[in-house]
Amino acid sequence: MSSTIGDLGEFGLIARVTARFPETDDVILGPGDDAAIVSAADQRVVASTDVLVEGRHFRLDWSSARDIGHKAVAQNAADIAAMGARTTALLIGLAAPKDLPVAWAEDFAEGVREECAAVGCTVVGGDTVGSATLTVSVTALGSLDGACSVRRSGARPGDRIAVTGPLGLSAAGLALFQEGLADEDAARAAVAEHRRPGPPYAQGPRAALAGAHAMLDVSDGLVQDLGHIAAASGVGVDIRRDALDPAPGLLAAVELLAATGHPAGGAGRPLREAAIDLMITGGEDHALAAAFPPEAAPPDGWSVIGAVREAAPDGPRVTVDGRPPAGGGWDHFGR
Repeated sequence: MSSTIGDLGEFGLIARVTARFPETDDVILGPGDDAAIVSAADQRVVASTDVLVEGRHFRLDWSSARDIGHKAVAQNAADIAAMGARTTALLIGLAAPKDLPVAWAEDFAEGVREECAAVGCTVVGGDTVGSATLTVSVTALGSLDGACSVRRSGARPGDRIAVTGPLGLSAAGLALFQEGLADEDAARAAVAEHRRPGPPYAQGPRAALAGAHAMLDVSDGLVQDLGHIAAASGVGVDIRRDALDPAPGLLAAVELLAATGHPAGGAGRPLREAAIDLMITGGEDHALAAAFPPEAAPPDGWSVIGAVREAAPDGPRVTVDGRPPAGGGWDHFGR
């Protein structure tokens, strides 16, 4: 029995992995041909892609293969949801060393399959290639099902900013791993969110139907991502700290971090304030943030946390309680 993907070979690996993925109504032709065929009933396809690199987006000593499969699907399907669409199909590229165990690839595929089941999509193809660095590339396809897309550029002064989904937990989970505290009971919720983000997929289309003017998923931090809406829309955004309500798991994680002196623990500040800092600057939770017109109530599950204002000519695009934020978000070529 083959123990590594080098022993199994490229085509043996493809056959072993693709057998796990189900058929769905959106797929006309799945894996096995030169290209897949996916239906596009309303003549439009929503598309997004992400790359996950070992050591940059995941660590094998922190996350299992199944965790990484879940995460690869989640961060792509969240982008589709943020357009007001539902994900229909995925294309996955895997670049891996030839000594990667077959069992790892199978567990990764199982994580992909499980998250696809939560999303309602499937894998229709991809590619495999040898590489010294384990890398996963995912392209997600989606359908608007006849609805209008929700872009970043539609926010208007007077709109309310609302969010749905977890904020700050993934960033807290990362800090707990860095401090060697991931196995503590109080770390459980944050570590789980870091390993397997839980985007609120269905809330994207719901927000679109509710009349959202602009929307995106929070992957690089709330302040930074709302800055993208502000820049695209030519407006300013103000967040209210008192409207942010840290989850119990986030407060527990911050309390652990405070005991170690980690900056995410707040450096002597009240735990709630430190937790709100993580909600404002942390990323990779893949929550959704949207601008809703004042006359439209956000769907159940959304919380209003701020407002859209006129852009200040020389000021920051995003403020917190009317002041420049103390921190930003993630930038692959910056921070």
